[in-house]
Amino acid sequence: MNSSILSKEIKTADINQISKLLPHAYPFLLIDKIIEMRGDDYAIGIKNVTINEPYFQGHFPGNPIMPGVLQIEGMAQTAAVLCMMASGDLGPSPSVYFMTIDKARFRKPVIPGDIVYYHLTKIRQRSNVWKYKGQGLVSGSIVAEAEISAMVTEKR
Repeated sequence: MNSSILSKEIKTADINQISKLLPHAYPFLLIDKIIEMRGDDYAIGIKNVTINEPYFQGHFPGNPIMPGVLQIEGMAQTAAVLCMMASGDLGPSPSVYFMTIDKARFRKPVIPGDIVYYHLTKIRQRSNVWKYKGQGLVSGSIVAEAEISAMVTEKR
């Protein structure tokens, strides 16, 4: 399964490794790199936000702001990498399904030129369901936060 892509000992993942783990592709792959992983307990993913993002054409012309829902998706994709790494016993092709969003808050706008650091910390795991607390930070300030849950199953 994913052991050929990454091992639990590896603490980072580049875009090529992430692309092998997640089914997302441009323009919906919303993390560029995992800069730190600690088992399935904690990870930091990053997104380099540029004016070239397709959503800036309409959100908002003359005042580009990264949509909050895409910030939550960046958190979810960071969590999905953690879930995939922890799910070595689900067969050759596990999939991660985003299940819930709770306590979502958006504190500051994210604009072109920002680097968003998605910090995900495991709250709990029950069977194949994980719950994480996520925070998006830009220059050390919280821009978004939420609790998210995901389920890992065999790919259909």
